[in-house]
Amino acid sequence: MLAASLLVVVMDMTILNVALPEISAALSPTAAQQLWIVDIYALVLAGLLVTMSTLGDRWGRKRMLLTGFAIFGAASLAILVVESPPMVIAVRALLGVGGAMIMPATLSMIRSLFTDPAERAKALGIWAAVASLGAAVGPIVGGLLLEHFSWHAAFLINVPLMAAALVAGVLLLPEARNPRPGRWDALATGLSITGMVALVWGIKRIAKEGPADLMALSTLLAALALLTWFVMRCRNSDSPLLRVRLFAIPSFTAGTLAALFTTLAMGSALLLAAQWLQLVQGLSPLQAGVRLLPLAIAAAVVSPLAPYLAQRIGARAVLVGGLALSSAGFTILALAPEPLGYGPVAVFLALLGAGMGSLAIASAIIMSGTPAEHAGSAAAIEETAYELGAVLGVAVLGSAAAALYRARLPAADLTAAGLDPTQVTTAQESLGGALHVLSDLGAAGAAAAAQAQAAFTDGLTLVGVIGAAVMLASVVVVFTLTPKDLDLTKGH
Repeated sequence: MLAASLLVVVMDMTILNVALPEISAALSPTAAQQLWIVDIYALVLAGLLVTMSTLGDRWGRKRMLLTGFAIFGAASLAILVVESPPMVIAVRALLGVGGAMIMPATLSMIRSLFTDPAERAKALGIWAAVASLGAAVGPIVGGLLLEHFSWHAAFLINVPLMAAALVAGVLLLPEARNPRPGRWDALATGLSITGMVALVWGIKRIAKEGPADLMALSTLLAALALLTWFVMRCRNSDSPLLRVRLFAIPSFTAGTLAALFTTLAMGSALLLAAQWLQLVQGLSPLQAGVRLLPLAIAAAVVSPLAPYLAQRIGARAVLVGGLALSSAGFTILALAPEPLGYGPVAVFLALLGAGMGSLAIASAIIMSGTPAEHAGSAAAIEETAYELGAVLGVAVLGSAAAALYRARLPAADLTAAGLDPTQVTTAQESLGGALHVLSDLGAAGAAAAAQAQAAFTDGLTLVGVIGAAVMLASVVVVFTLTPKDLDLTKGH
């Protein structure tokens, strides 16, 4: 039940990767609006996870989960009245509110329901497998829907699923909460929300405008000040909003960083790969979704096996090995011969999926070392790492790929192909825009379109280079922090 509800939330995140070209064609969002359509979901999640998970500990995790189902379903239904990019962004933000209620509740309830550490590790393996499956099932489901319906269907699919989850949750799940919650810290709540939102917005701004942008730098400084104040307030409180002292456990920190590094490198790579398959390879949304399956298959195989492997060769070996596989996948993408074909991309996806599968061990490390009454804090920290990593990945790596795309597609070449200044701007904002404005310009337009596709492919390859470096760094850090003799069958 908990894994199934997570499947819907994760699936909704990756459905958008396939639906984005359709949304772009229907609503003509700017490049900035496209980024916000993708990012706002994770941005709201990151901002609210701490508050919602702690509120769930006090109010009741089951109650929080059911409320999240209701909000998620209602927001999905609201897509029927959407007529502009800002309205899509608003719906995605509301989905983020529901997701912030659902995702940490699934993890914290697993911690409460499975008191035996070995059984809990297996349950978390299933949880991670379902999360990975959702990441790849989303594009396939989205592709099937877009073959027969409008892009609205990518949102409406959530409505019956959330209704079923709501009924099943009422009937099947027991209530769980912290028996000694302490007082609610309103100031810390405000600090966590504003600090996280400012942090992510500042990173997005500096990635787009450059490191000399004063507004971005000011926002980042304000975010760091707010979050530092938040951490210090939690450290000095008898009933903190977030148990930041959990980071004093090296293995807990290692699991959290593994989640952060993996999603940072993965987020933009999957988004760009889905668009590359459609806009460069010329595949339909369904065909693109099917070609993303190597990630899901590898993750679905490795996730349930990871706890068993950890018992035999050690948790550190499995976790670090998974990160190394992801690094190898990004390296293959970076070094693939030109022109880039699907073969290297398929290998990259399979290795990335195997690496994601090993994150079942990261979840087990994080949750198994946490007392049940603090499960909400642990879940919030882990989910914040996932969501912050995804936002950072799209903002930083996605912006780097976009910058390379624009550099390889100069305005002079587009003007020579017959575009006016407004069309040149459209072409430089996105590959979908370029293909649209160049489609009726004959041979010159076809040549410029091929140049735009090559520039986009170069951006995907650049993400491979950066992703390989990020994952290699994570191998070193996680290996250093994780105890060699860590045993997941023992815990609180």
